[in-house]
Amino acid sequence: MILAASPWWSTVPALGAALGYLLLALANSRMPRPSAGALMALVWLLHALALGMALGAQPARFGFAPALSVMAWLVFTVHAIESRLYPQLHTRRALAALGAGAVLLALVFPGSDYPDLRSNWLPLHWALGIAAYGLLAVAVVHAWFMQRAEKSIRQGAPQGEVTLPLLALERLTFRFVAAGFVLLTGTLLAGWYFTELLGPHGWAWTHKTVFTVLSWAVLGLLLLGRWQWGWRGRFAVRMLYAGAALLLLGYVGTRFVIEVVLQRS
Repeated sequence: MILAASPWWSTVPALGAALGYLLLALANSRMPRPSAGALMALVWLLHALALGMALGAQPARFGFAPALSVMAWLVFTVHAIESRLYPQLHTRRALAALGAGAVLLALVFPGSDYPDLRSNWLPLHWALGIAAYGLLAVAVVHAWFMQRAEKSIRQGAPQGEVTLPLLALERLTFRFVAAGFVLLTGTLLAGWYFTELLGPHGWAWTHKTVFTVLSWAVLGLLLLGRWQWGWRGRFAVRMLYAGAALLLLGYVGTRFVIEVVLQRS
């Protein structure tokens, strides 16, 4: 556990970020907008500092929980930017709760050591993969809000927190899907290129590889179907959920089994 293996000061930014996320989640509706904005900026900086200290340690460490923490930070970053452009989207409470959980989980499960990266360019593969995770997670959040807005319209009820037009939500969702698909393609290409650096047996169809390729295929088919045949609505959202779930199983799921269930590095 990182709490026992690292100096006490290395956990301070992470604990501060988790506390800030919890304050945002619990006091979001009662907090004045300027105060909430200042707290968001502080939490964002603390989380970034915690990630930098953890990922920049020697030897390098990574695993399913740090991957989730980086993904949560990326989602929160996109939300902070997007809330400036579309103040109608009020997703702060849910994202803050998820951010707190991801930060605390990374403290408990810091991942495995990677003492020999064999190439200074290898972190590019990780960066592309985590960025793809983050953008597709943002797409899933938007798809969920799109479903809520559509359900409210069908029932003739107020849209509640989701006041952005349904078509605008749909466009945002698929823009993030397309960006995530591009990064996922880059991740697979980089993984194939670095295979010889990671092991002597070349490309291997491991659980991680199979789930990632399946996710890439589902998301690619979704984008093709939207472009050629106008796929939208529940069918398109379910395909997005399926692709995102497969991607989550690809790295986070397999690493969770290895690190927690099997307790291997």
